[in-house]
Amino acid sequence: HSSTLLQTPPIMKLSLFSAALAVVVPAVSAEVYFKEQFNDDGWTDRWTVSSDWKSKSELGEWEQTAGKWYGIESDKGIQTSEDARFYGLSAPMTKTFNSPDGKDLVIQYSVKHEQKIDCGGAYIKLLPGGDKFESTKFGGDSPYGVMFGPDICGSSNKRTHVILHSDKKDENLLIKKNVSCESDQLSHLYTLVLRPDNTFEVFVDNKSVRAGKLDDEFDFLAEKEIKDPDQSKPSDWVDEREIVDPEDEKPEGYDDIPMEISDPDAAKPDDWDDEDDGEWEPPMVDNPDYKGPWNPKMIPNPDYKGSWEHPMIPNPDYDYDNNMHAVCSGGCSHVGFELWQVASGTIFDDIIVTDSLEEAQEFAKETFFKKKDSEKDMYDAVQAEEKKKADEAMADEMDEEDFDMDMGDEF
Repeated sequence: HSSTLLQTPPIMKLSLFSAALAVVVPAVSAEVYFKEQFNDDGWTDRWTVSSDWKSKSELGEWEQTAGKWYGIESDKGIQTSEDARFYGLSAPMTKTFNSPDGKDLVIQYSVKHEQKIDCGGAYIKLLPGGDKFESTKFGGDSPYGVMFGPDICGSSNKRTHVILHSDKKDENLLIKKNVSCESDQLSHLYTLVLRPDNTFEVFVDNKSVRAGKLDDEFDFLAEKEIKDPDQSKPSDWVDEREIVDPEDEKPEGYDDIPMEISDPDAAKPDDWDDEDDGEWEPPMVDNPDYKGPWNPKMIPNPDYKGSWEHPMIPNPDYDYDNNMHAVCSGGCSHVGFELWQVASGTIFDDIIVTDSLEEAQEFAKETFFKKKDSEKDMYDAVQAEEKKKADEAMADEMDEEDFDMDMGDEF
């Protein structure tokens, strides 16, 4: 057998070695920094209300519920329950996410607007702070690494926020072009992937709706080119496309033509009495010969050079930043909701923060997608029942009106 082994081709040896290595070395497992499904009563111990952010009367109550329609009755989320209120809530992550580790950052959660939302936020935030994070004070002014998710106010303002913190600028940068969001009354899954190669991707219901480079879609960097400060438009530059025709002169007597003239067809009435009625004057009408103020004819300018374009030069302040993706450069340790809702009723569920899109998608299969179709079936049934009741109530109302009219006819 040894001679057979000695005759094994080098490529075969390599493939056998690779196969053996694949068995010995396990695949790198995904890191899950946070996961929350809100199915047990202990969720209130894990999450802290921002009681010092707003007064008690301004803060709305969160309720644990599966909602009016659901895929699995025992699978619950948390719902905003009071109209025209602020909602503040945060929880520590199991493990801090550090951007310098060079891993993907994946944030995913589900949102269901049961209330036919007209105006209200439903976004989630990834927060720094660590042991110094003051959960009861968490609110709109608290620093964050990422703000992601739907925000709706009116029919024209519907977007999925993607706002990332820039250490270099010390600013929170909004995505330049709006990402759409869902506004119906069913659950939808929102996923953000931020990669260390400075690219990102947004998914809604596991379908990619936006992907690109951070420097293309956000103002992380200065412009690559700027207008040359040493250049200005030459004083003799001609950018008037047309000029007055020097040979076009105003006709003699043009300004003497009146705007109105006496109506040549008008006649003094037979019963007009000059002594009683005064001297008769014919009514005035528009003068057909009046052409308005005189404007000289315009002709193409023979000296026209076109519009002057400012010469561009490389921007000395442009500097590519390899760390645009590093929204958690000092570590993100908490997740939170900081919202205002006019009409309440939004349910949040199935939150995961991980370094693997595949892990997030697998979690979605076990949760969101397991409930999705049966939730839609129940929603349709609820809507059909509500319509039936509304139709019956309208029919009863019309019967009462007919009865009242018949009684009126008898008396």
